[in-house]
Amino acid sequence: MWSNPKIIQPLSTPVFTPIQSPLPQILSLTASSASPLKQFTKLSRRDFSIFTTSSLLLLLGSHTLEPLHMSNARAEKVGTEENSSCANQTATKEAFLDVAINGEPVGRIIIGLYGDTVPFGAKRFSELVSGAAGVSYRRKEFLKIMPNYVQHGGLRSYGVDAELARKTGSNVAVDTLVNEWEKQNDNCSGTKNVATSVGIIVRDPSKPPPKIKLVARKGKLEIDEEEVGMDPNGTEFLIATKDSPELDASTLVVGRVLEGMDVVKRISEVKTVQENTGSPYFRVAKLIGDKRAVVAERGFNRPYLKVVITNCGLI
Repeated sequence: MWSNPKIIQPLSTPVFTPIQSPLPQILSLTASSASPLKQFTKLSRRDFSIFTTSSLLLLLGSHTLEPLHMSNARAEKVGTEENSSCANQTATKEAFLDVAINGEPVGRIIIGLYGDTVPFGAKRFSELVSGAAGVSYRRKEFLKIMPNYVQHGGLRSYGVDAELARKTGSNVAVDTLVNEWEKQNDNCSGTKNVATSVGIIVRDPSKPPPKIKLVARKGKLEIDEEEVGMDPNGTEFLIATKDSPELDASTLVVGRVLEGMDVVKRISEVKTVQENTGSPYFRVAKLIGDKRAVVAERGFNRPYLKVVITNCGLI
């Protein structure tokens, strides 16, 4: 069948011979026998271009990464300086608060106010401390004690307090305080309510949205919004015992405690009503805007003992 059976026999010698790379010969050259320049001349044009490009990238990388790290370090340093300058400002005026717990005097708190950076907030606090607004913090209570701060109840925006303020022409509106709070957030980076800071509450971030309902007016149904809870009137203040970034969304920092943090610590150690916000019934009631949940929430973290400012004024 096959006329030439020798065709399918394997060849005695291979057709292709391996080509030896000159690279081992180049690497075998010693420094004594050839200079680096002569070694490079042994390389091909492609190998030489790869070598020079890699060396150039390494050289440039070593010079560009160092300024990058330096710039990041400078940015962190500048950010720290800006934050520290906002947290430790110059006090232009001093005020004092004498505090008693359950009728027993526990000491005096001296507060420095930032009249240069937050003039309206410092003025509001000093007027309420001195009584120039027709009302003052005297005989008013601390109503909330939290792990990071203690909060004073401030003055009521209705009743006797509001009437006395109205007679002296004082305005307890919060609009100007909110404007200063917005500027403070823009100018100061990092946490504003640091330990020992004193701030006025200007808004309530936990307030639920308005409740929508249908109201009949002049024979027509109209959609109305019912506000749940009340906005702060700009007289409640708090003293931070620890850094409290959660307060930055609601509080305008107007000063810091210069003396008397031991008194603030005594206040923070008073036992309080246990918080019940983890209850599913409370969460549902809060979500739907049930007024009973709002009333119950006001009692959370309230001190069992009466913590009162017995006397206050400017130094």
